[in-house]
Amino acid sequence: MNKASSSDANGQEKERDSRFSSMQQSELEALAVSAILEHRRLIAAAEAVYEEWTRASADPSFSAAVLKSLQDEYVARQKKSEVQQEELSEIIDALGYIPEVPLDKHE
Repeated sequence: MNKASSSDANGQEKERDSRFSSMQQSELEALAVSAILEHRRLIAAAEAVYEEWTRASADPSFSAAVLKSLQDEYVARQKKSEVQQEELSEIIDALGYIPEVPLDKHE
């Protein structure tokens, strides 16, 4: 079973390599910068929902349904961020380095 898993991992690794292998370094760098900026936005949005959820949790006037909705939204945003992080990691692996990314005006 470990052998199959190892084989699957190698297949996934080759798939990742081929996904970005035809791109020029300048294209990969631009894609990496864009993905990093998107990741920052996703993290900030998830943090905003988390803060709202935390504030609502401390306020007894919020219903359990509202708290559950905020929790679900936070979890969904975390999952989206995780998927995007995996793609970003693949791009950076293909590029071979982490490019410099300017700070956002809000940072």
